[in-house]
Amino acid sequence: MPNDRRAFLAALGALSAAGALAPEAWAQARPSRRGTRALAEIPRGLAASDDILLDPTLTYLQTGSLGPTPRPVMERTVAVWKELELDPTSNGYGPLEQQMEVVRARAAALVGCALDELVLTRCTTEGLNWVAQGINWSAGERIITTDQEHPGGRACYDWVARRFGVALDVVSIPPGENNPSAIIERFAQRITPKTRAFAFSHLLTSTGLRMPVAELSALARRAGCLSIVDGAQAVGGVAVDVHALGCHVYATSGHKWLLAPKGTGLLYLSRDLAGRVDPIALQSGREAYTASSGVCSLPSVHGLAAAIDYHTAIGTPRIETHNLALGRYLWNALKDVPKIRVVSAEPGPLASPLLTYELPAAINAGQLHRRLLETHRVLVKVVPANFLNGQRISTHLFNTERDVDALVAALRTELA
Repeated sequence: MPNDRRAFLAALGALSAAGALAPEAWAQARPSRRGTRALAEIPRGLAASDDILLDPTLTYLQTGSLGPTPRPVMERTVAVWKELELDPTSNGYGPLEQQMEVVRARAAALVGCALDELVLTRCTTEGLNWVAQGINWSAGERIITTDQEHPGGRACYDWVARRFGVALDVVSIPPGENNPSAIIERFAQRITPKTRAFAFSHLLTSTGLRMPVAELSALARRAGCLSIVDGAQAVGGVAVDVHALGCHVYATSGHKWLLAPKGTGLLYLSRDLAGRVDPIALQSGREAYTASSGVCSLPSVHGLAAAIDYHTAIGTPRIETHNLALGRYLWNALKDVPKIRVVSAEPGPLASPLLTYELPAAINAGQLHRRLLETHRVLVKVVPANFLNGQRISTHLFNTERDVDALVAALRTELA
């Protein structure tokens, strides 16, 4: 590894641990194999060509499942792991543990909340599980959710229903029907005196539709209900301000759009919950390490800080603009591809970096997925069959129009 990169990574480690890496510092400090360049000069996407470790033969359109961790983030993670193993007890329960609180503060700032409202988790599902476990449910109470929730966001409520006799009222959101007013009305119609919580996604995993989170959260509050949001597909891809959204709970992952180490996540718990969510894991407090939460992956948490720094250096507005522009380009390109129907919202306020198309019943989405990968080296997501027979595309800061062109060309060949 070149000396300039060693120096850069050492500086990044120190700055990231201290929570002091500003966007302009990243742009000025980051070296590349062709010398130091400002972010605006990077020719491919918004990431330096040597930062993304994907197989160069692969067109990766799957950030919505797992994002590729950039080289500086991974190297920071490994560096902390090596430091930890020099003296696990002294380092693990000393400076590396203490610095995790700086990471927590930076994560809180990223999503727009206070430090005492933010908990570090391993993933979105873990955060939602803690919330479901921590509510004092009574038999006969009800939860309003949707038929488009990710299984990892739905399982906790199925458990609550089985364990406590709580009923689930499921609102239908047919793929292709992108109507926030209708969704709000359906939630409103389901409210009863026994309704305890609304549980829904910020961006639907199935189609990427931007849900009317602020409106649904306000409706929940007026009805005396909790608003619990699955934000797995949002943070890192689009701007998120949990206070502006008005929800009580917001759970997300670091290893999708933030491109953080796998097994990282964030959980926002609003101050005005006032003890209404009290899981075992938070019995001893909300710090990164407590008696009730136990030891976490310290290297991964420090890697999360580096991922936040990486994201912040580029800037959320710039990333979101880039992602939506690619989505618009893909939307227009797919209009003339035979045998598919785009069911995601058209370019505009309801669109997101996720785009889904439906296939005819005669074309198996899983088999097409394999042909796209094996023949064309294009990786997409097969949408679970309970949603529709289709595929989902998720483009991010490292993707370009060339990646979209590769997908469209492969689809034209396979669907001809």
